Amino acid sequence: MSRILNDKSKSIFEWLNWLNIKWNNYEAFLDFEDGSDPKEVAEKFVDLNRIEFLHLFESLDKDDLDVLDQMQKLTESESHVFKMIRDQIDYLNKVKYVDFNKKEY
Repeated sequence: MSRILNDKSKSIFEWLNWLNIKWNNYEAFLDFEDGSDPKEVAEKFVDLNRIEFLHLFESLDKDDLDVLDQMQKLTESESHVFKMIRDQIDYLNKVKYVDFNKKEY
C-alpha cells in the first residue's frame, strides 16, 4: 500500500479492522425495520462515516484491491452459508405426509 499521506496512514488491515468495529456497532437492523434495503443501509453507513472513508479512499492503492477482492469473496461465501442453513431449516420444518393406510409388500 502506498503511503500517500504520511507515516500515519493506515494499512488495509487496519482499515478493515476499523470497518469491522464500526459496522458491528452500527444498528443496521433499525434501518431494515424502517424499510431500508441492504444497499440503502450501506450507503447510510458510508455517509455517517464519510470523513474516515475519505481517508480510506486516499490511502488505498492497486495492491489493496486484491485484499478487498478476497474480503468480498469471503463475504459472498458467508452469504451462501447462511442461505444453505436457511434452506436446511426450511426443509426440516416442512410437514411430511405419511400414508398410514398404505401397505408395504
